[in-house]
Amino acid sequence: MAVSKTTLKTLFGVYGVIHRQTLLLPSTLRCSVILSSRSIYERDYRRPGQPPDTRWPWQKIQFDFSKGVEGIKKHIGLLKDEFVQRWTGPEGRPLIDHMLEQTRVQWEFRGPESLSQWVVSSDQEIGGRSEAYIKLGKNNTTCMLYGTLCSTPPRDGETRYSGYCTLRSKQPLASFDRKKYYDWSSFNTLHMRIRGDGRPWMVNMSAETFFSHQRDDIYSYFLYTRGGPYWQDVKIPFSKFFLSSRGRIQDDQHVLWLDKVSMAFSSPRTLSSN
Repeated sequence: MAVSKTTLKTLFGVYGVIHRQTLLLPSTLRCSVILSSRSIYERDYRRPGQPPDTRWPWQKIQFDFSKGVEGIKKHIGLLKDEFVQRWTGPEGRPLIDHMLEQTRVQWEFRGPESLSQWVVSSDQEIGGRSEAYIKLGKNNTTCMLYGTLCSTPPRDGETRYSGYCTLRSKQPLASFDRKKYYDWSSFNTLHMRIRGDGRPWMVNMSAETFFSHQRDDIYSYFLYTRGGPYWQDVKIPFSKFFLSSRGRIQDDQHVLWLDKVSMAFSSPRTLSSN
């Protein structure tokens, strides 16, 4: 079986911006993708050929008294901040700033601690051979995604295609691990500034749904990078994202709900177990 390996190298800017009208940004600002994930469904996946986990729920719990005390202090502090922010305004900002907001900076890279908010994955999770890593740039204001893509499928007898790498942010959580979401209902455009390797990438966006059969619904947009030494400014209207389910574009397209949004940024190759 032929093995196809390609290296990937993409450099993201300082932070991501979403806005609802065209604005002139200072030349010193650099933008990147707004990303997130729905980690609640990652636990349902089982690698092909791997036996199911038959342990009882209480057998999976690992209790540590010292970590429990630290966790209680952390969640109490978060709960206190939530009550204090409500007196200031939505999301802890004054009401006038929330009403007149035209541009929102969602992510920025300002040191090693900013990388802890992101998750890089590849087909190694299902037995593939691709590799992906993330690191800060030389000036500590950019994020670089690099690695290797390998299209050789794992030998599990079920997976036919392989080769993908994904960059996504962690699920935002409130106190006591309650899920939080991004509310972009006041905006209509995603602004990114990237420096890619010349290959097409895919920007995936999903919204929290009410029915279990919609959990595989995702809105996608193909991003074509130039591969040159210069930064590339990309402005994507949310109306340009198309609906697909399990990799299949749907005939009936629906408008994306922007009140509970999550995103991912993946490599051009995808994986299917069919």
